[in-house]
Amino acid sequence: MKVLIVYAHPEPKSLNGALRDVAVQELEAQGHEVRVSDLYAMNWRSEVSRSDFPTLDQDSRLRVANASTQGFNANALTEDVQAEQEKLLWADTLILQFPLWWFTMPAILKGWVDRVYACGFAYGTGEHSDKRWGDRYGEGKLEGKRAMLIVTAGGWEEHYSARGINGPIDDLLFPINHGILFYPGYTVLPPFVAYRVDRLDDAGFLAVSSRLRERMRTIATTAPIPYRRQNFGDYVIPTMQLRPELEAPGATGFSIHQGEAA
Repeated sequence: MKVLIVYAHPEPKSLNGALRDVAVQELEAQGHEVRVSDLYAMNWRSEVSRSDFPTLDQDSRLRVANASTQGFNANALTEDVQAEQEKLLWADTLILQFPLWWFTMPAILKGWVDRVYACGFAYGTGEHSDKRWGDRYGEGKLEGKRAMLIVTAGGWEEHYSARGINGPIDDLLFPINHGILFYPGYTVLPPFVAYRVDRLDDAGFLAVSSRLRERMRTIATTAPIPYRRQNFGDYVIPTMQLRPELEAPGATGFSIHQGEAA
């Protein structure tokens, strides 16, 4: 298997850095080929700007989706963006690894998504009709590939539980798992989350790293999150509303977008 880890932490000696090394070592020990995009080490530019679209007429108003489409179709996006797109096409599995900062990913990783997920590459593809609404949510250029998150959090696991004050971790990560990974076609695995990392001692690190090694050993066989695919009858097109008869009794919020596990 070919695995791409997109890693976002500014300190190489951090716990995140140590866990990245654990993941790479275990994946390679299992015979997988691994590449790492270390965004801080790469000095990745996170903001989208006119400079992302070299062929855009300087007198034209910047409409990002349109400029992205034109740049992608003309093979004229910047070299750094094209290099990351090629890595995504190369990889069978994508891992996004990051610390949970203010309930989401660091800005540099969000900026990687903003720039690399070009229109025509990760979105804006496929037929739009009364039967289909584009190739997305289970379909798309990255369909057939697997993806997952490795996340570190300073808070307690209980803080991110169903009754925890921070909200359920699955809800916090839903925009990433469902909106960034599932949207362009990835089969999304449950995330790996390490809690209370700021106070982790040697014994705690050993436990977390052992758990991460097990996830890396089973990355090809772990059952995915059973998100509902968009164009396969669960949603009314074009309103994209889930058919009410498919809602499980008592289900609310993000959970309605999961079907039964296979």
